[in-house]
Amino acid sequence: MERVGVIGLGYVGLPLAAALSRHYPTVGFDTDEARASELREGVDRTGEVEPSELGDCFFTSNETYLKGCTVYIVAVPTPVDSQKRPDFGPLRAASRQIGSWLRAGDVVVYESTVYPGATEEVCVPELEAAAKISRDQFQVAYSPERINPGDKVHTLQSITKVVGAQDERTLERVAAIYEQVVEAGVHRAPSIRVAEAAKIAENIQRDVNIALVNELALVFDRLGITAADVFDASATKWNWLRFHPGLVGGHCIGVDPYYMAAKAEEVGVAPQVIISGRRVNDSMGQFLAGKVVQQMCREGMAPANTSVVVIGAAFKPDVPDTRNSKAFDVLDELRAFNVSAAIYDPHVGDLAARGYPTASWADVERAEVVVVAVPHTEVVARLQAAEPSGFSCRVLCDLHGALKDAPLAAAASSYWRL
Repeated sequence: MERVGVIGLGYVGLPLAAALSRHYPTVGFDTDEARASELREGVDRTGEVEPSELGDCFFTSNETYLKGCTVYIVAVPTPVDSQKRPDFGPLRAASRQIGSWLRAGDVVVYESTVYPGATEEVCVPELEAAAKISRDQFQVAYSPERINPGDKVHTLQSITKVVGAQDERTLERVAAIYEQVVEAGVHRAPSIRVAEAAKIAENIQRDVNIALVNELALVFDRLGITAADVFDASATKWNWLRFHPGLVGGHCIGVDPYYMAAKAEEVGVAPQVIISGRRVNDSMGQFLAGKVVQQMCREGMAPANTSVVVIGAAFKPDVPDTRNSKAFDVLDELRAFNVSAAIYDPHVGDLAARGYPTASWADVERAEVVVVAVPHTEVVARLQAAEPSGFSCRVLCDLHGALKDAPLAAAASSYWRL
């Protein structure tokens, strides 16, 4: 029987390790001992996996327990550096670590999102350098993660798994493992590079489509038209694609386009659409902050002397994940306008440690300006049901229009939505 080691217990690795442990002896490894300890106690700080779903996985930060696995699945982050260039540091480190344990017949599967060619050009050389066996004695495959944090419908089990491998035998071996846990089935890609490209293409397509509606929304705002009204009208045609404007962050579409852009430049292609889409989406935090200050000035409110609360620090609703969250761009830009804004997010803890003032619900009630940047379901529900008399809100900036029909919006002196 296969013995599986999953390296990286974040939003991708943990659900996979938990699912695989119901079928194979599985070790879940993370360099963060606090994370491994919490999981041994049945606690998942990301909220993705319930205690009852953790299965029989053994969670550890001690790499010794990974030795002896026959299949290593790598699910570590692939960030970008300050210049928006791919940072393969975590992937290289994991590859070197695994390489030192490899035995004849072992297979290494990468799930981290990379550009086409990275597995063979970046990861395999690290495995070879650390391995005590020759390259022809171990196999490599790639299966892109498709986890959507906070989504309880499109889960690991319900999303078709794409797999590419170095040869047909390895492909079938890895596909058979994933077929044990993915009810939607496995798509066998013709190569590792095709599997890598499929994932990054998915994310770029979404990023560019959101950038398009964001840019349209910026134009419509200048024209005094509500973008949501325009898109509702457009959606009456059968072939309209429903994308919503807003802040675009997170560990996938806020980062992955830069990986593809780097590879495109390497092979002599100027990635104009990819990069222009990123520029639009990266600018939305500054745009929202500018609208907040504009509404304040219209009401005669001095930015430095006005209480402002921004709702939402996570990169999307109903998750605690703040990776690449554009809500922080909103806060930073407000600071540039001399606005001292606090942030309220019941999903995210320890914001003060990042240098941002935190707000309580009482602060939301007392704030003269409320900015709904991330519409967490329970927060929106609470605001929709709120009695305006219990709030000091004069300016309500509601990026997604979540409160357009709420009494609080009607009572505000100034209400703005995208």
